[in-house]
Amino acid sequence: MEQSLQPERSDAFSFDAINASITGRTPTARYLSDIQTIFADQMACHTLLAQNPLLYCVTQIEDHNDEGDLHYGLAVLMPGKVGREYFMTKGHIHAWRPAAEVYIGLRGRGMMLLEDERTGECRAVPLAANSTVYVPGYTAHRTINVGDEPLVYWGVLSSAAGHDYGAVAERNFRLVVVEQDGQPVVMERTDFLAELVEAAA
Repeated sequence: MEQSLQPERSDAFSFDAINASITGRTPTARYLSDIQTIFADQMACHTLLAQNPLLYCVTQIEDHNDEGDLHYGLAVLMPGKVGREYFMTKGHIHAWRPAAEVYIGLRGRGMMLLEDERTGECRAVPLAANSTVYVPGYTAHRTINVGDEPLVYWGVLSSAAGHDYGAVAERNFRLVVVEQDGQPVVMERTDFLAELVEAAA
């Protein structure tokens, strides 16, 4: 007897790596007004809010929630800047702190900030097409698009991981990624804020 190729459960999907869409699923969109407080340059942010550009969309697959199951999501982060800061995601740490995550780049050129909650160490690593980033447990992470085209990537994590956005919102990240002489540069947030104050004086 011939078996149907249609899954009985939602175990198989078709997706578009160019447009970052998953057939039959609706993405969640984030506009500048949704995450405006994450940017260091609030003056530039206020100016750009008049346009309120789309920053990113995420389509989550969270159908399986038994022990050992996985959740995954397809995201697209648009190119652009708020002042000198590149467009980025809100960032989060997992509610179940030991949970790790793997990011798989499909298109574009970006970076990820990884900040260890226990030590405070923060580093930037590249995320681009045909590359992966391993995010260890206890690590807050944020994705940044430093290219001129959409950054498209998968994220795969334990179904038990959860998302804690509040912890990141309280302290933000130590580092920022800004444009300098046409190139992305990683800076301490405090140093960049000092530059903004000096420039406004």
